[in-house]
Amino acid sequence: MAPVLALRGISKRYGAVQALSEVELEVNEGEVLALVGDNGAGKSTMIKVIAGVGPPDDGEIHFMGKPVTINSPHAAQALGIATVYQDLALCDNLDVVGNLFLGNEMRKAGVLDEVAMEKRSRSLLHTLSIKIPSVRIPVASLSGGQRQTVAISRSLLGEPKVVMLDEPTAALGVEQTAQVLDLVERLRDQGHAVILISHNMVDVMAVANRIAVLRLGRNNGLFDARSTSQEEIIAAITGATDSAATRRQARRREQDEEGS
Repeated sequence: MAPVLALRGISKRYGAVQALSEVELEVNEGEVLALVGDNGAGKSTMIKVIAGVGPPDDGEIHFMGKPVTINSPHAAQALGIATVYQDLALCDNLDVVGNLFLGNEMRKAGVLDEVAMEKRSRSLLHTLSIKIPSVRIPVASLSGGQRQTVAISRSLLGEPKVVMLDEPTAALGVEQTAQVLDLVERLRDQGHAVILISHNMVDVMAVANRIAVLRLGRNNGLFDARSTSQEEIIAAITGATDSAATRRQARRREQDEEGS
């Protein structure tokens, strides 16, 4: 079965800076793929490529097994790719319903259908087991974790196949982080392909199925979270695995293969 989203040989340059070099990435249905790396590793550029904000210079993108072009955020959304950015982009003065349907309001006879939007909001939050005192309270009165769940819920209104979460637990407390991680698992259990970008290795190891490491704009490892230690992931992130000894071993393997 083909991955929901696959990136092949993706390269991106900004002037003299090579942000990505022939990067490969794929995520499957019902899977949480964590994308990790140090600052400057290329994670933000990958987010932009997938979200249609910064199309790649080279490489191919396949969605549901077919080659596609994602040259704008609208194109990404039309395919079924939803992105929740770190700043959440919520309007504090609007209530939960207003934020969920901001820009996609439901209308009846040319008038906002508040009843239908509230009903849909309650149904969506219930499906995701999200607990909020009322869908009619201003978002400004919600906790950080609740705000994050509202932002994630808004991304699901278009029934996307891929949900990309940029640092969803940043600046959250322990209990709020637990709520968001629970939601990430529910997204996976409902069949969504989830791409989780995070610096928090504890969070990553808690919910990810696989972990893709970027280093200096290149792939530097793909790991099964169940059979990999946190130390191995950190070594790949920092480049500790890229030493003179490992390069010599790689050269010897290549020589042996050529000689056989």
